[in-house]
Amino acid sequence: MSLAEVMFYQLERQPLEAVLPVLLEKTLARGWRAVVHAGNAERLEALDAALWTYSEDSFLPHGTASDEFASAQPVFLTTSGENPNGAEVCILVDGAQPDDLALYARVIYLFSGRDEAALAQARETWKRVKAAGHPVTYWQQDERGRWEKRA
Repeated sequence: MSLAEVMFYQLERQPLEAVLPVLLEKTLARGWRAVVHAGNAERLEALDAALWTYSEDSFLPHGTASDEFASAQPVFLTTSGENPNGAEVCILVDGAQPDDLALYARVIYLFSGRDEAALAQARETWKRVKAAGHPVTYWQQDERGRWEKRA
């Protein structure tokens, strides 16, 4: 079994819609593909729209199951555990869980630091993936919105 690097990002100062595009840009700049697993269809639709319009001079090429050519998409948005584009990076939002961490080199778990249920779920996921032997790190935003490694 391959061990994915699992990174937990606690959102404090910026919403998911501001953080996700930055992480996806960094992923694509490395030549990697990404799958974004949303917790529900409503969030998936909102993220789909946000990635087309998050910047006036840029957009993130992506697709969903309703689009053709899933395997050709650099970023694929889904609510299931699929990885149709052979992504190296999986980004989990709203408590979504992948079917198999071993499909990825890196898994990024984004959660709200202001939501007790999301915090509890992130703690349980941390314990589970750490016990499975995956290397894990925890990142939190400082007062200026920069990411600091906390564990």
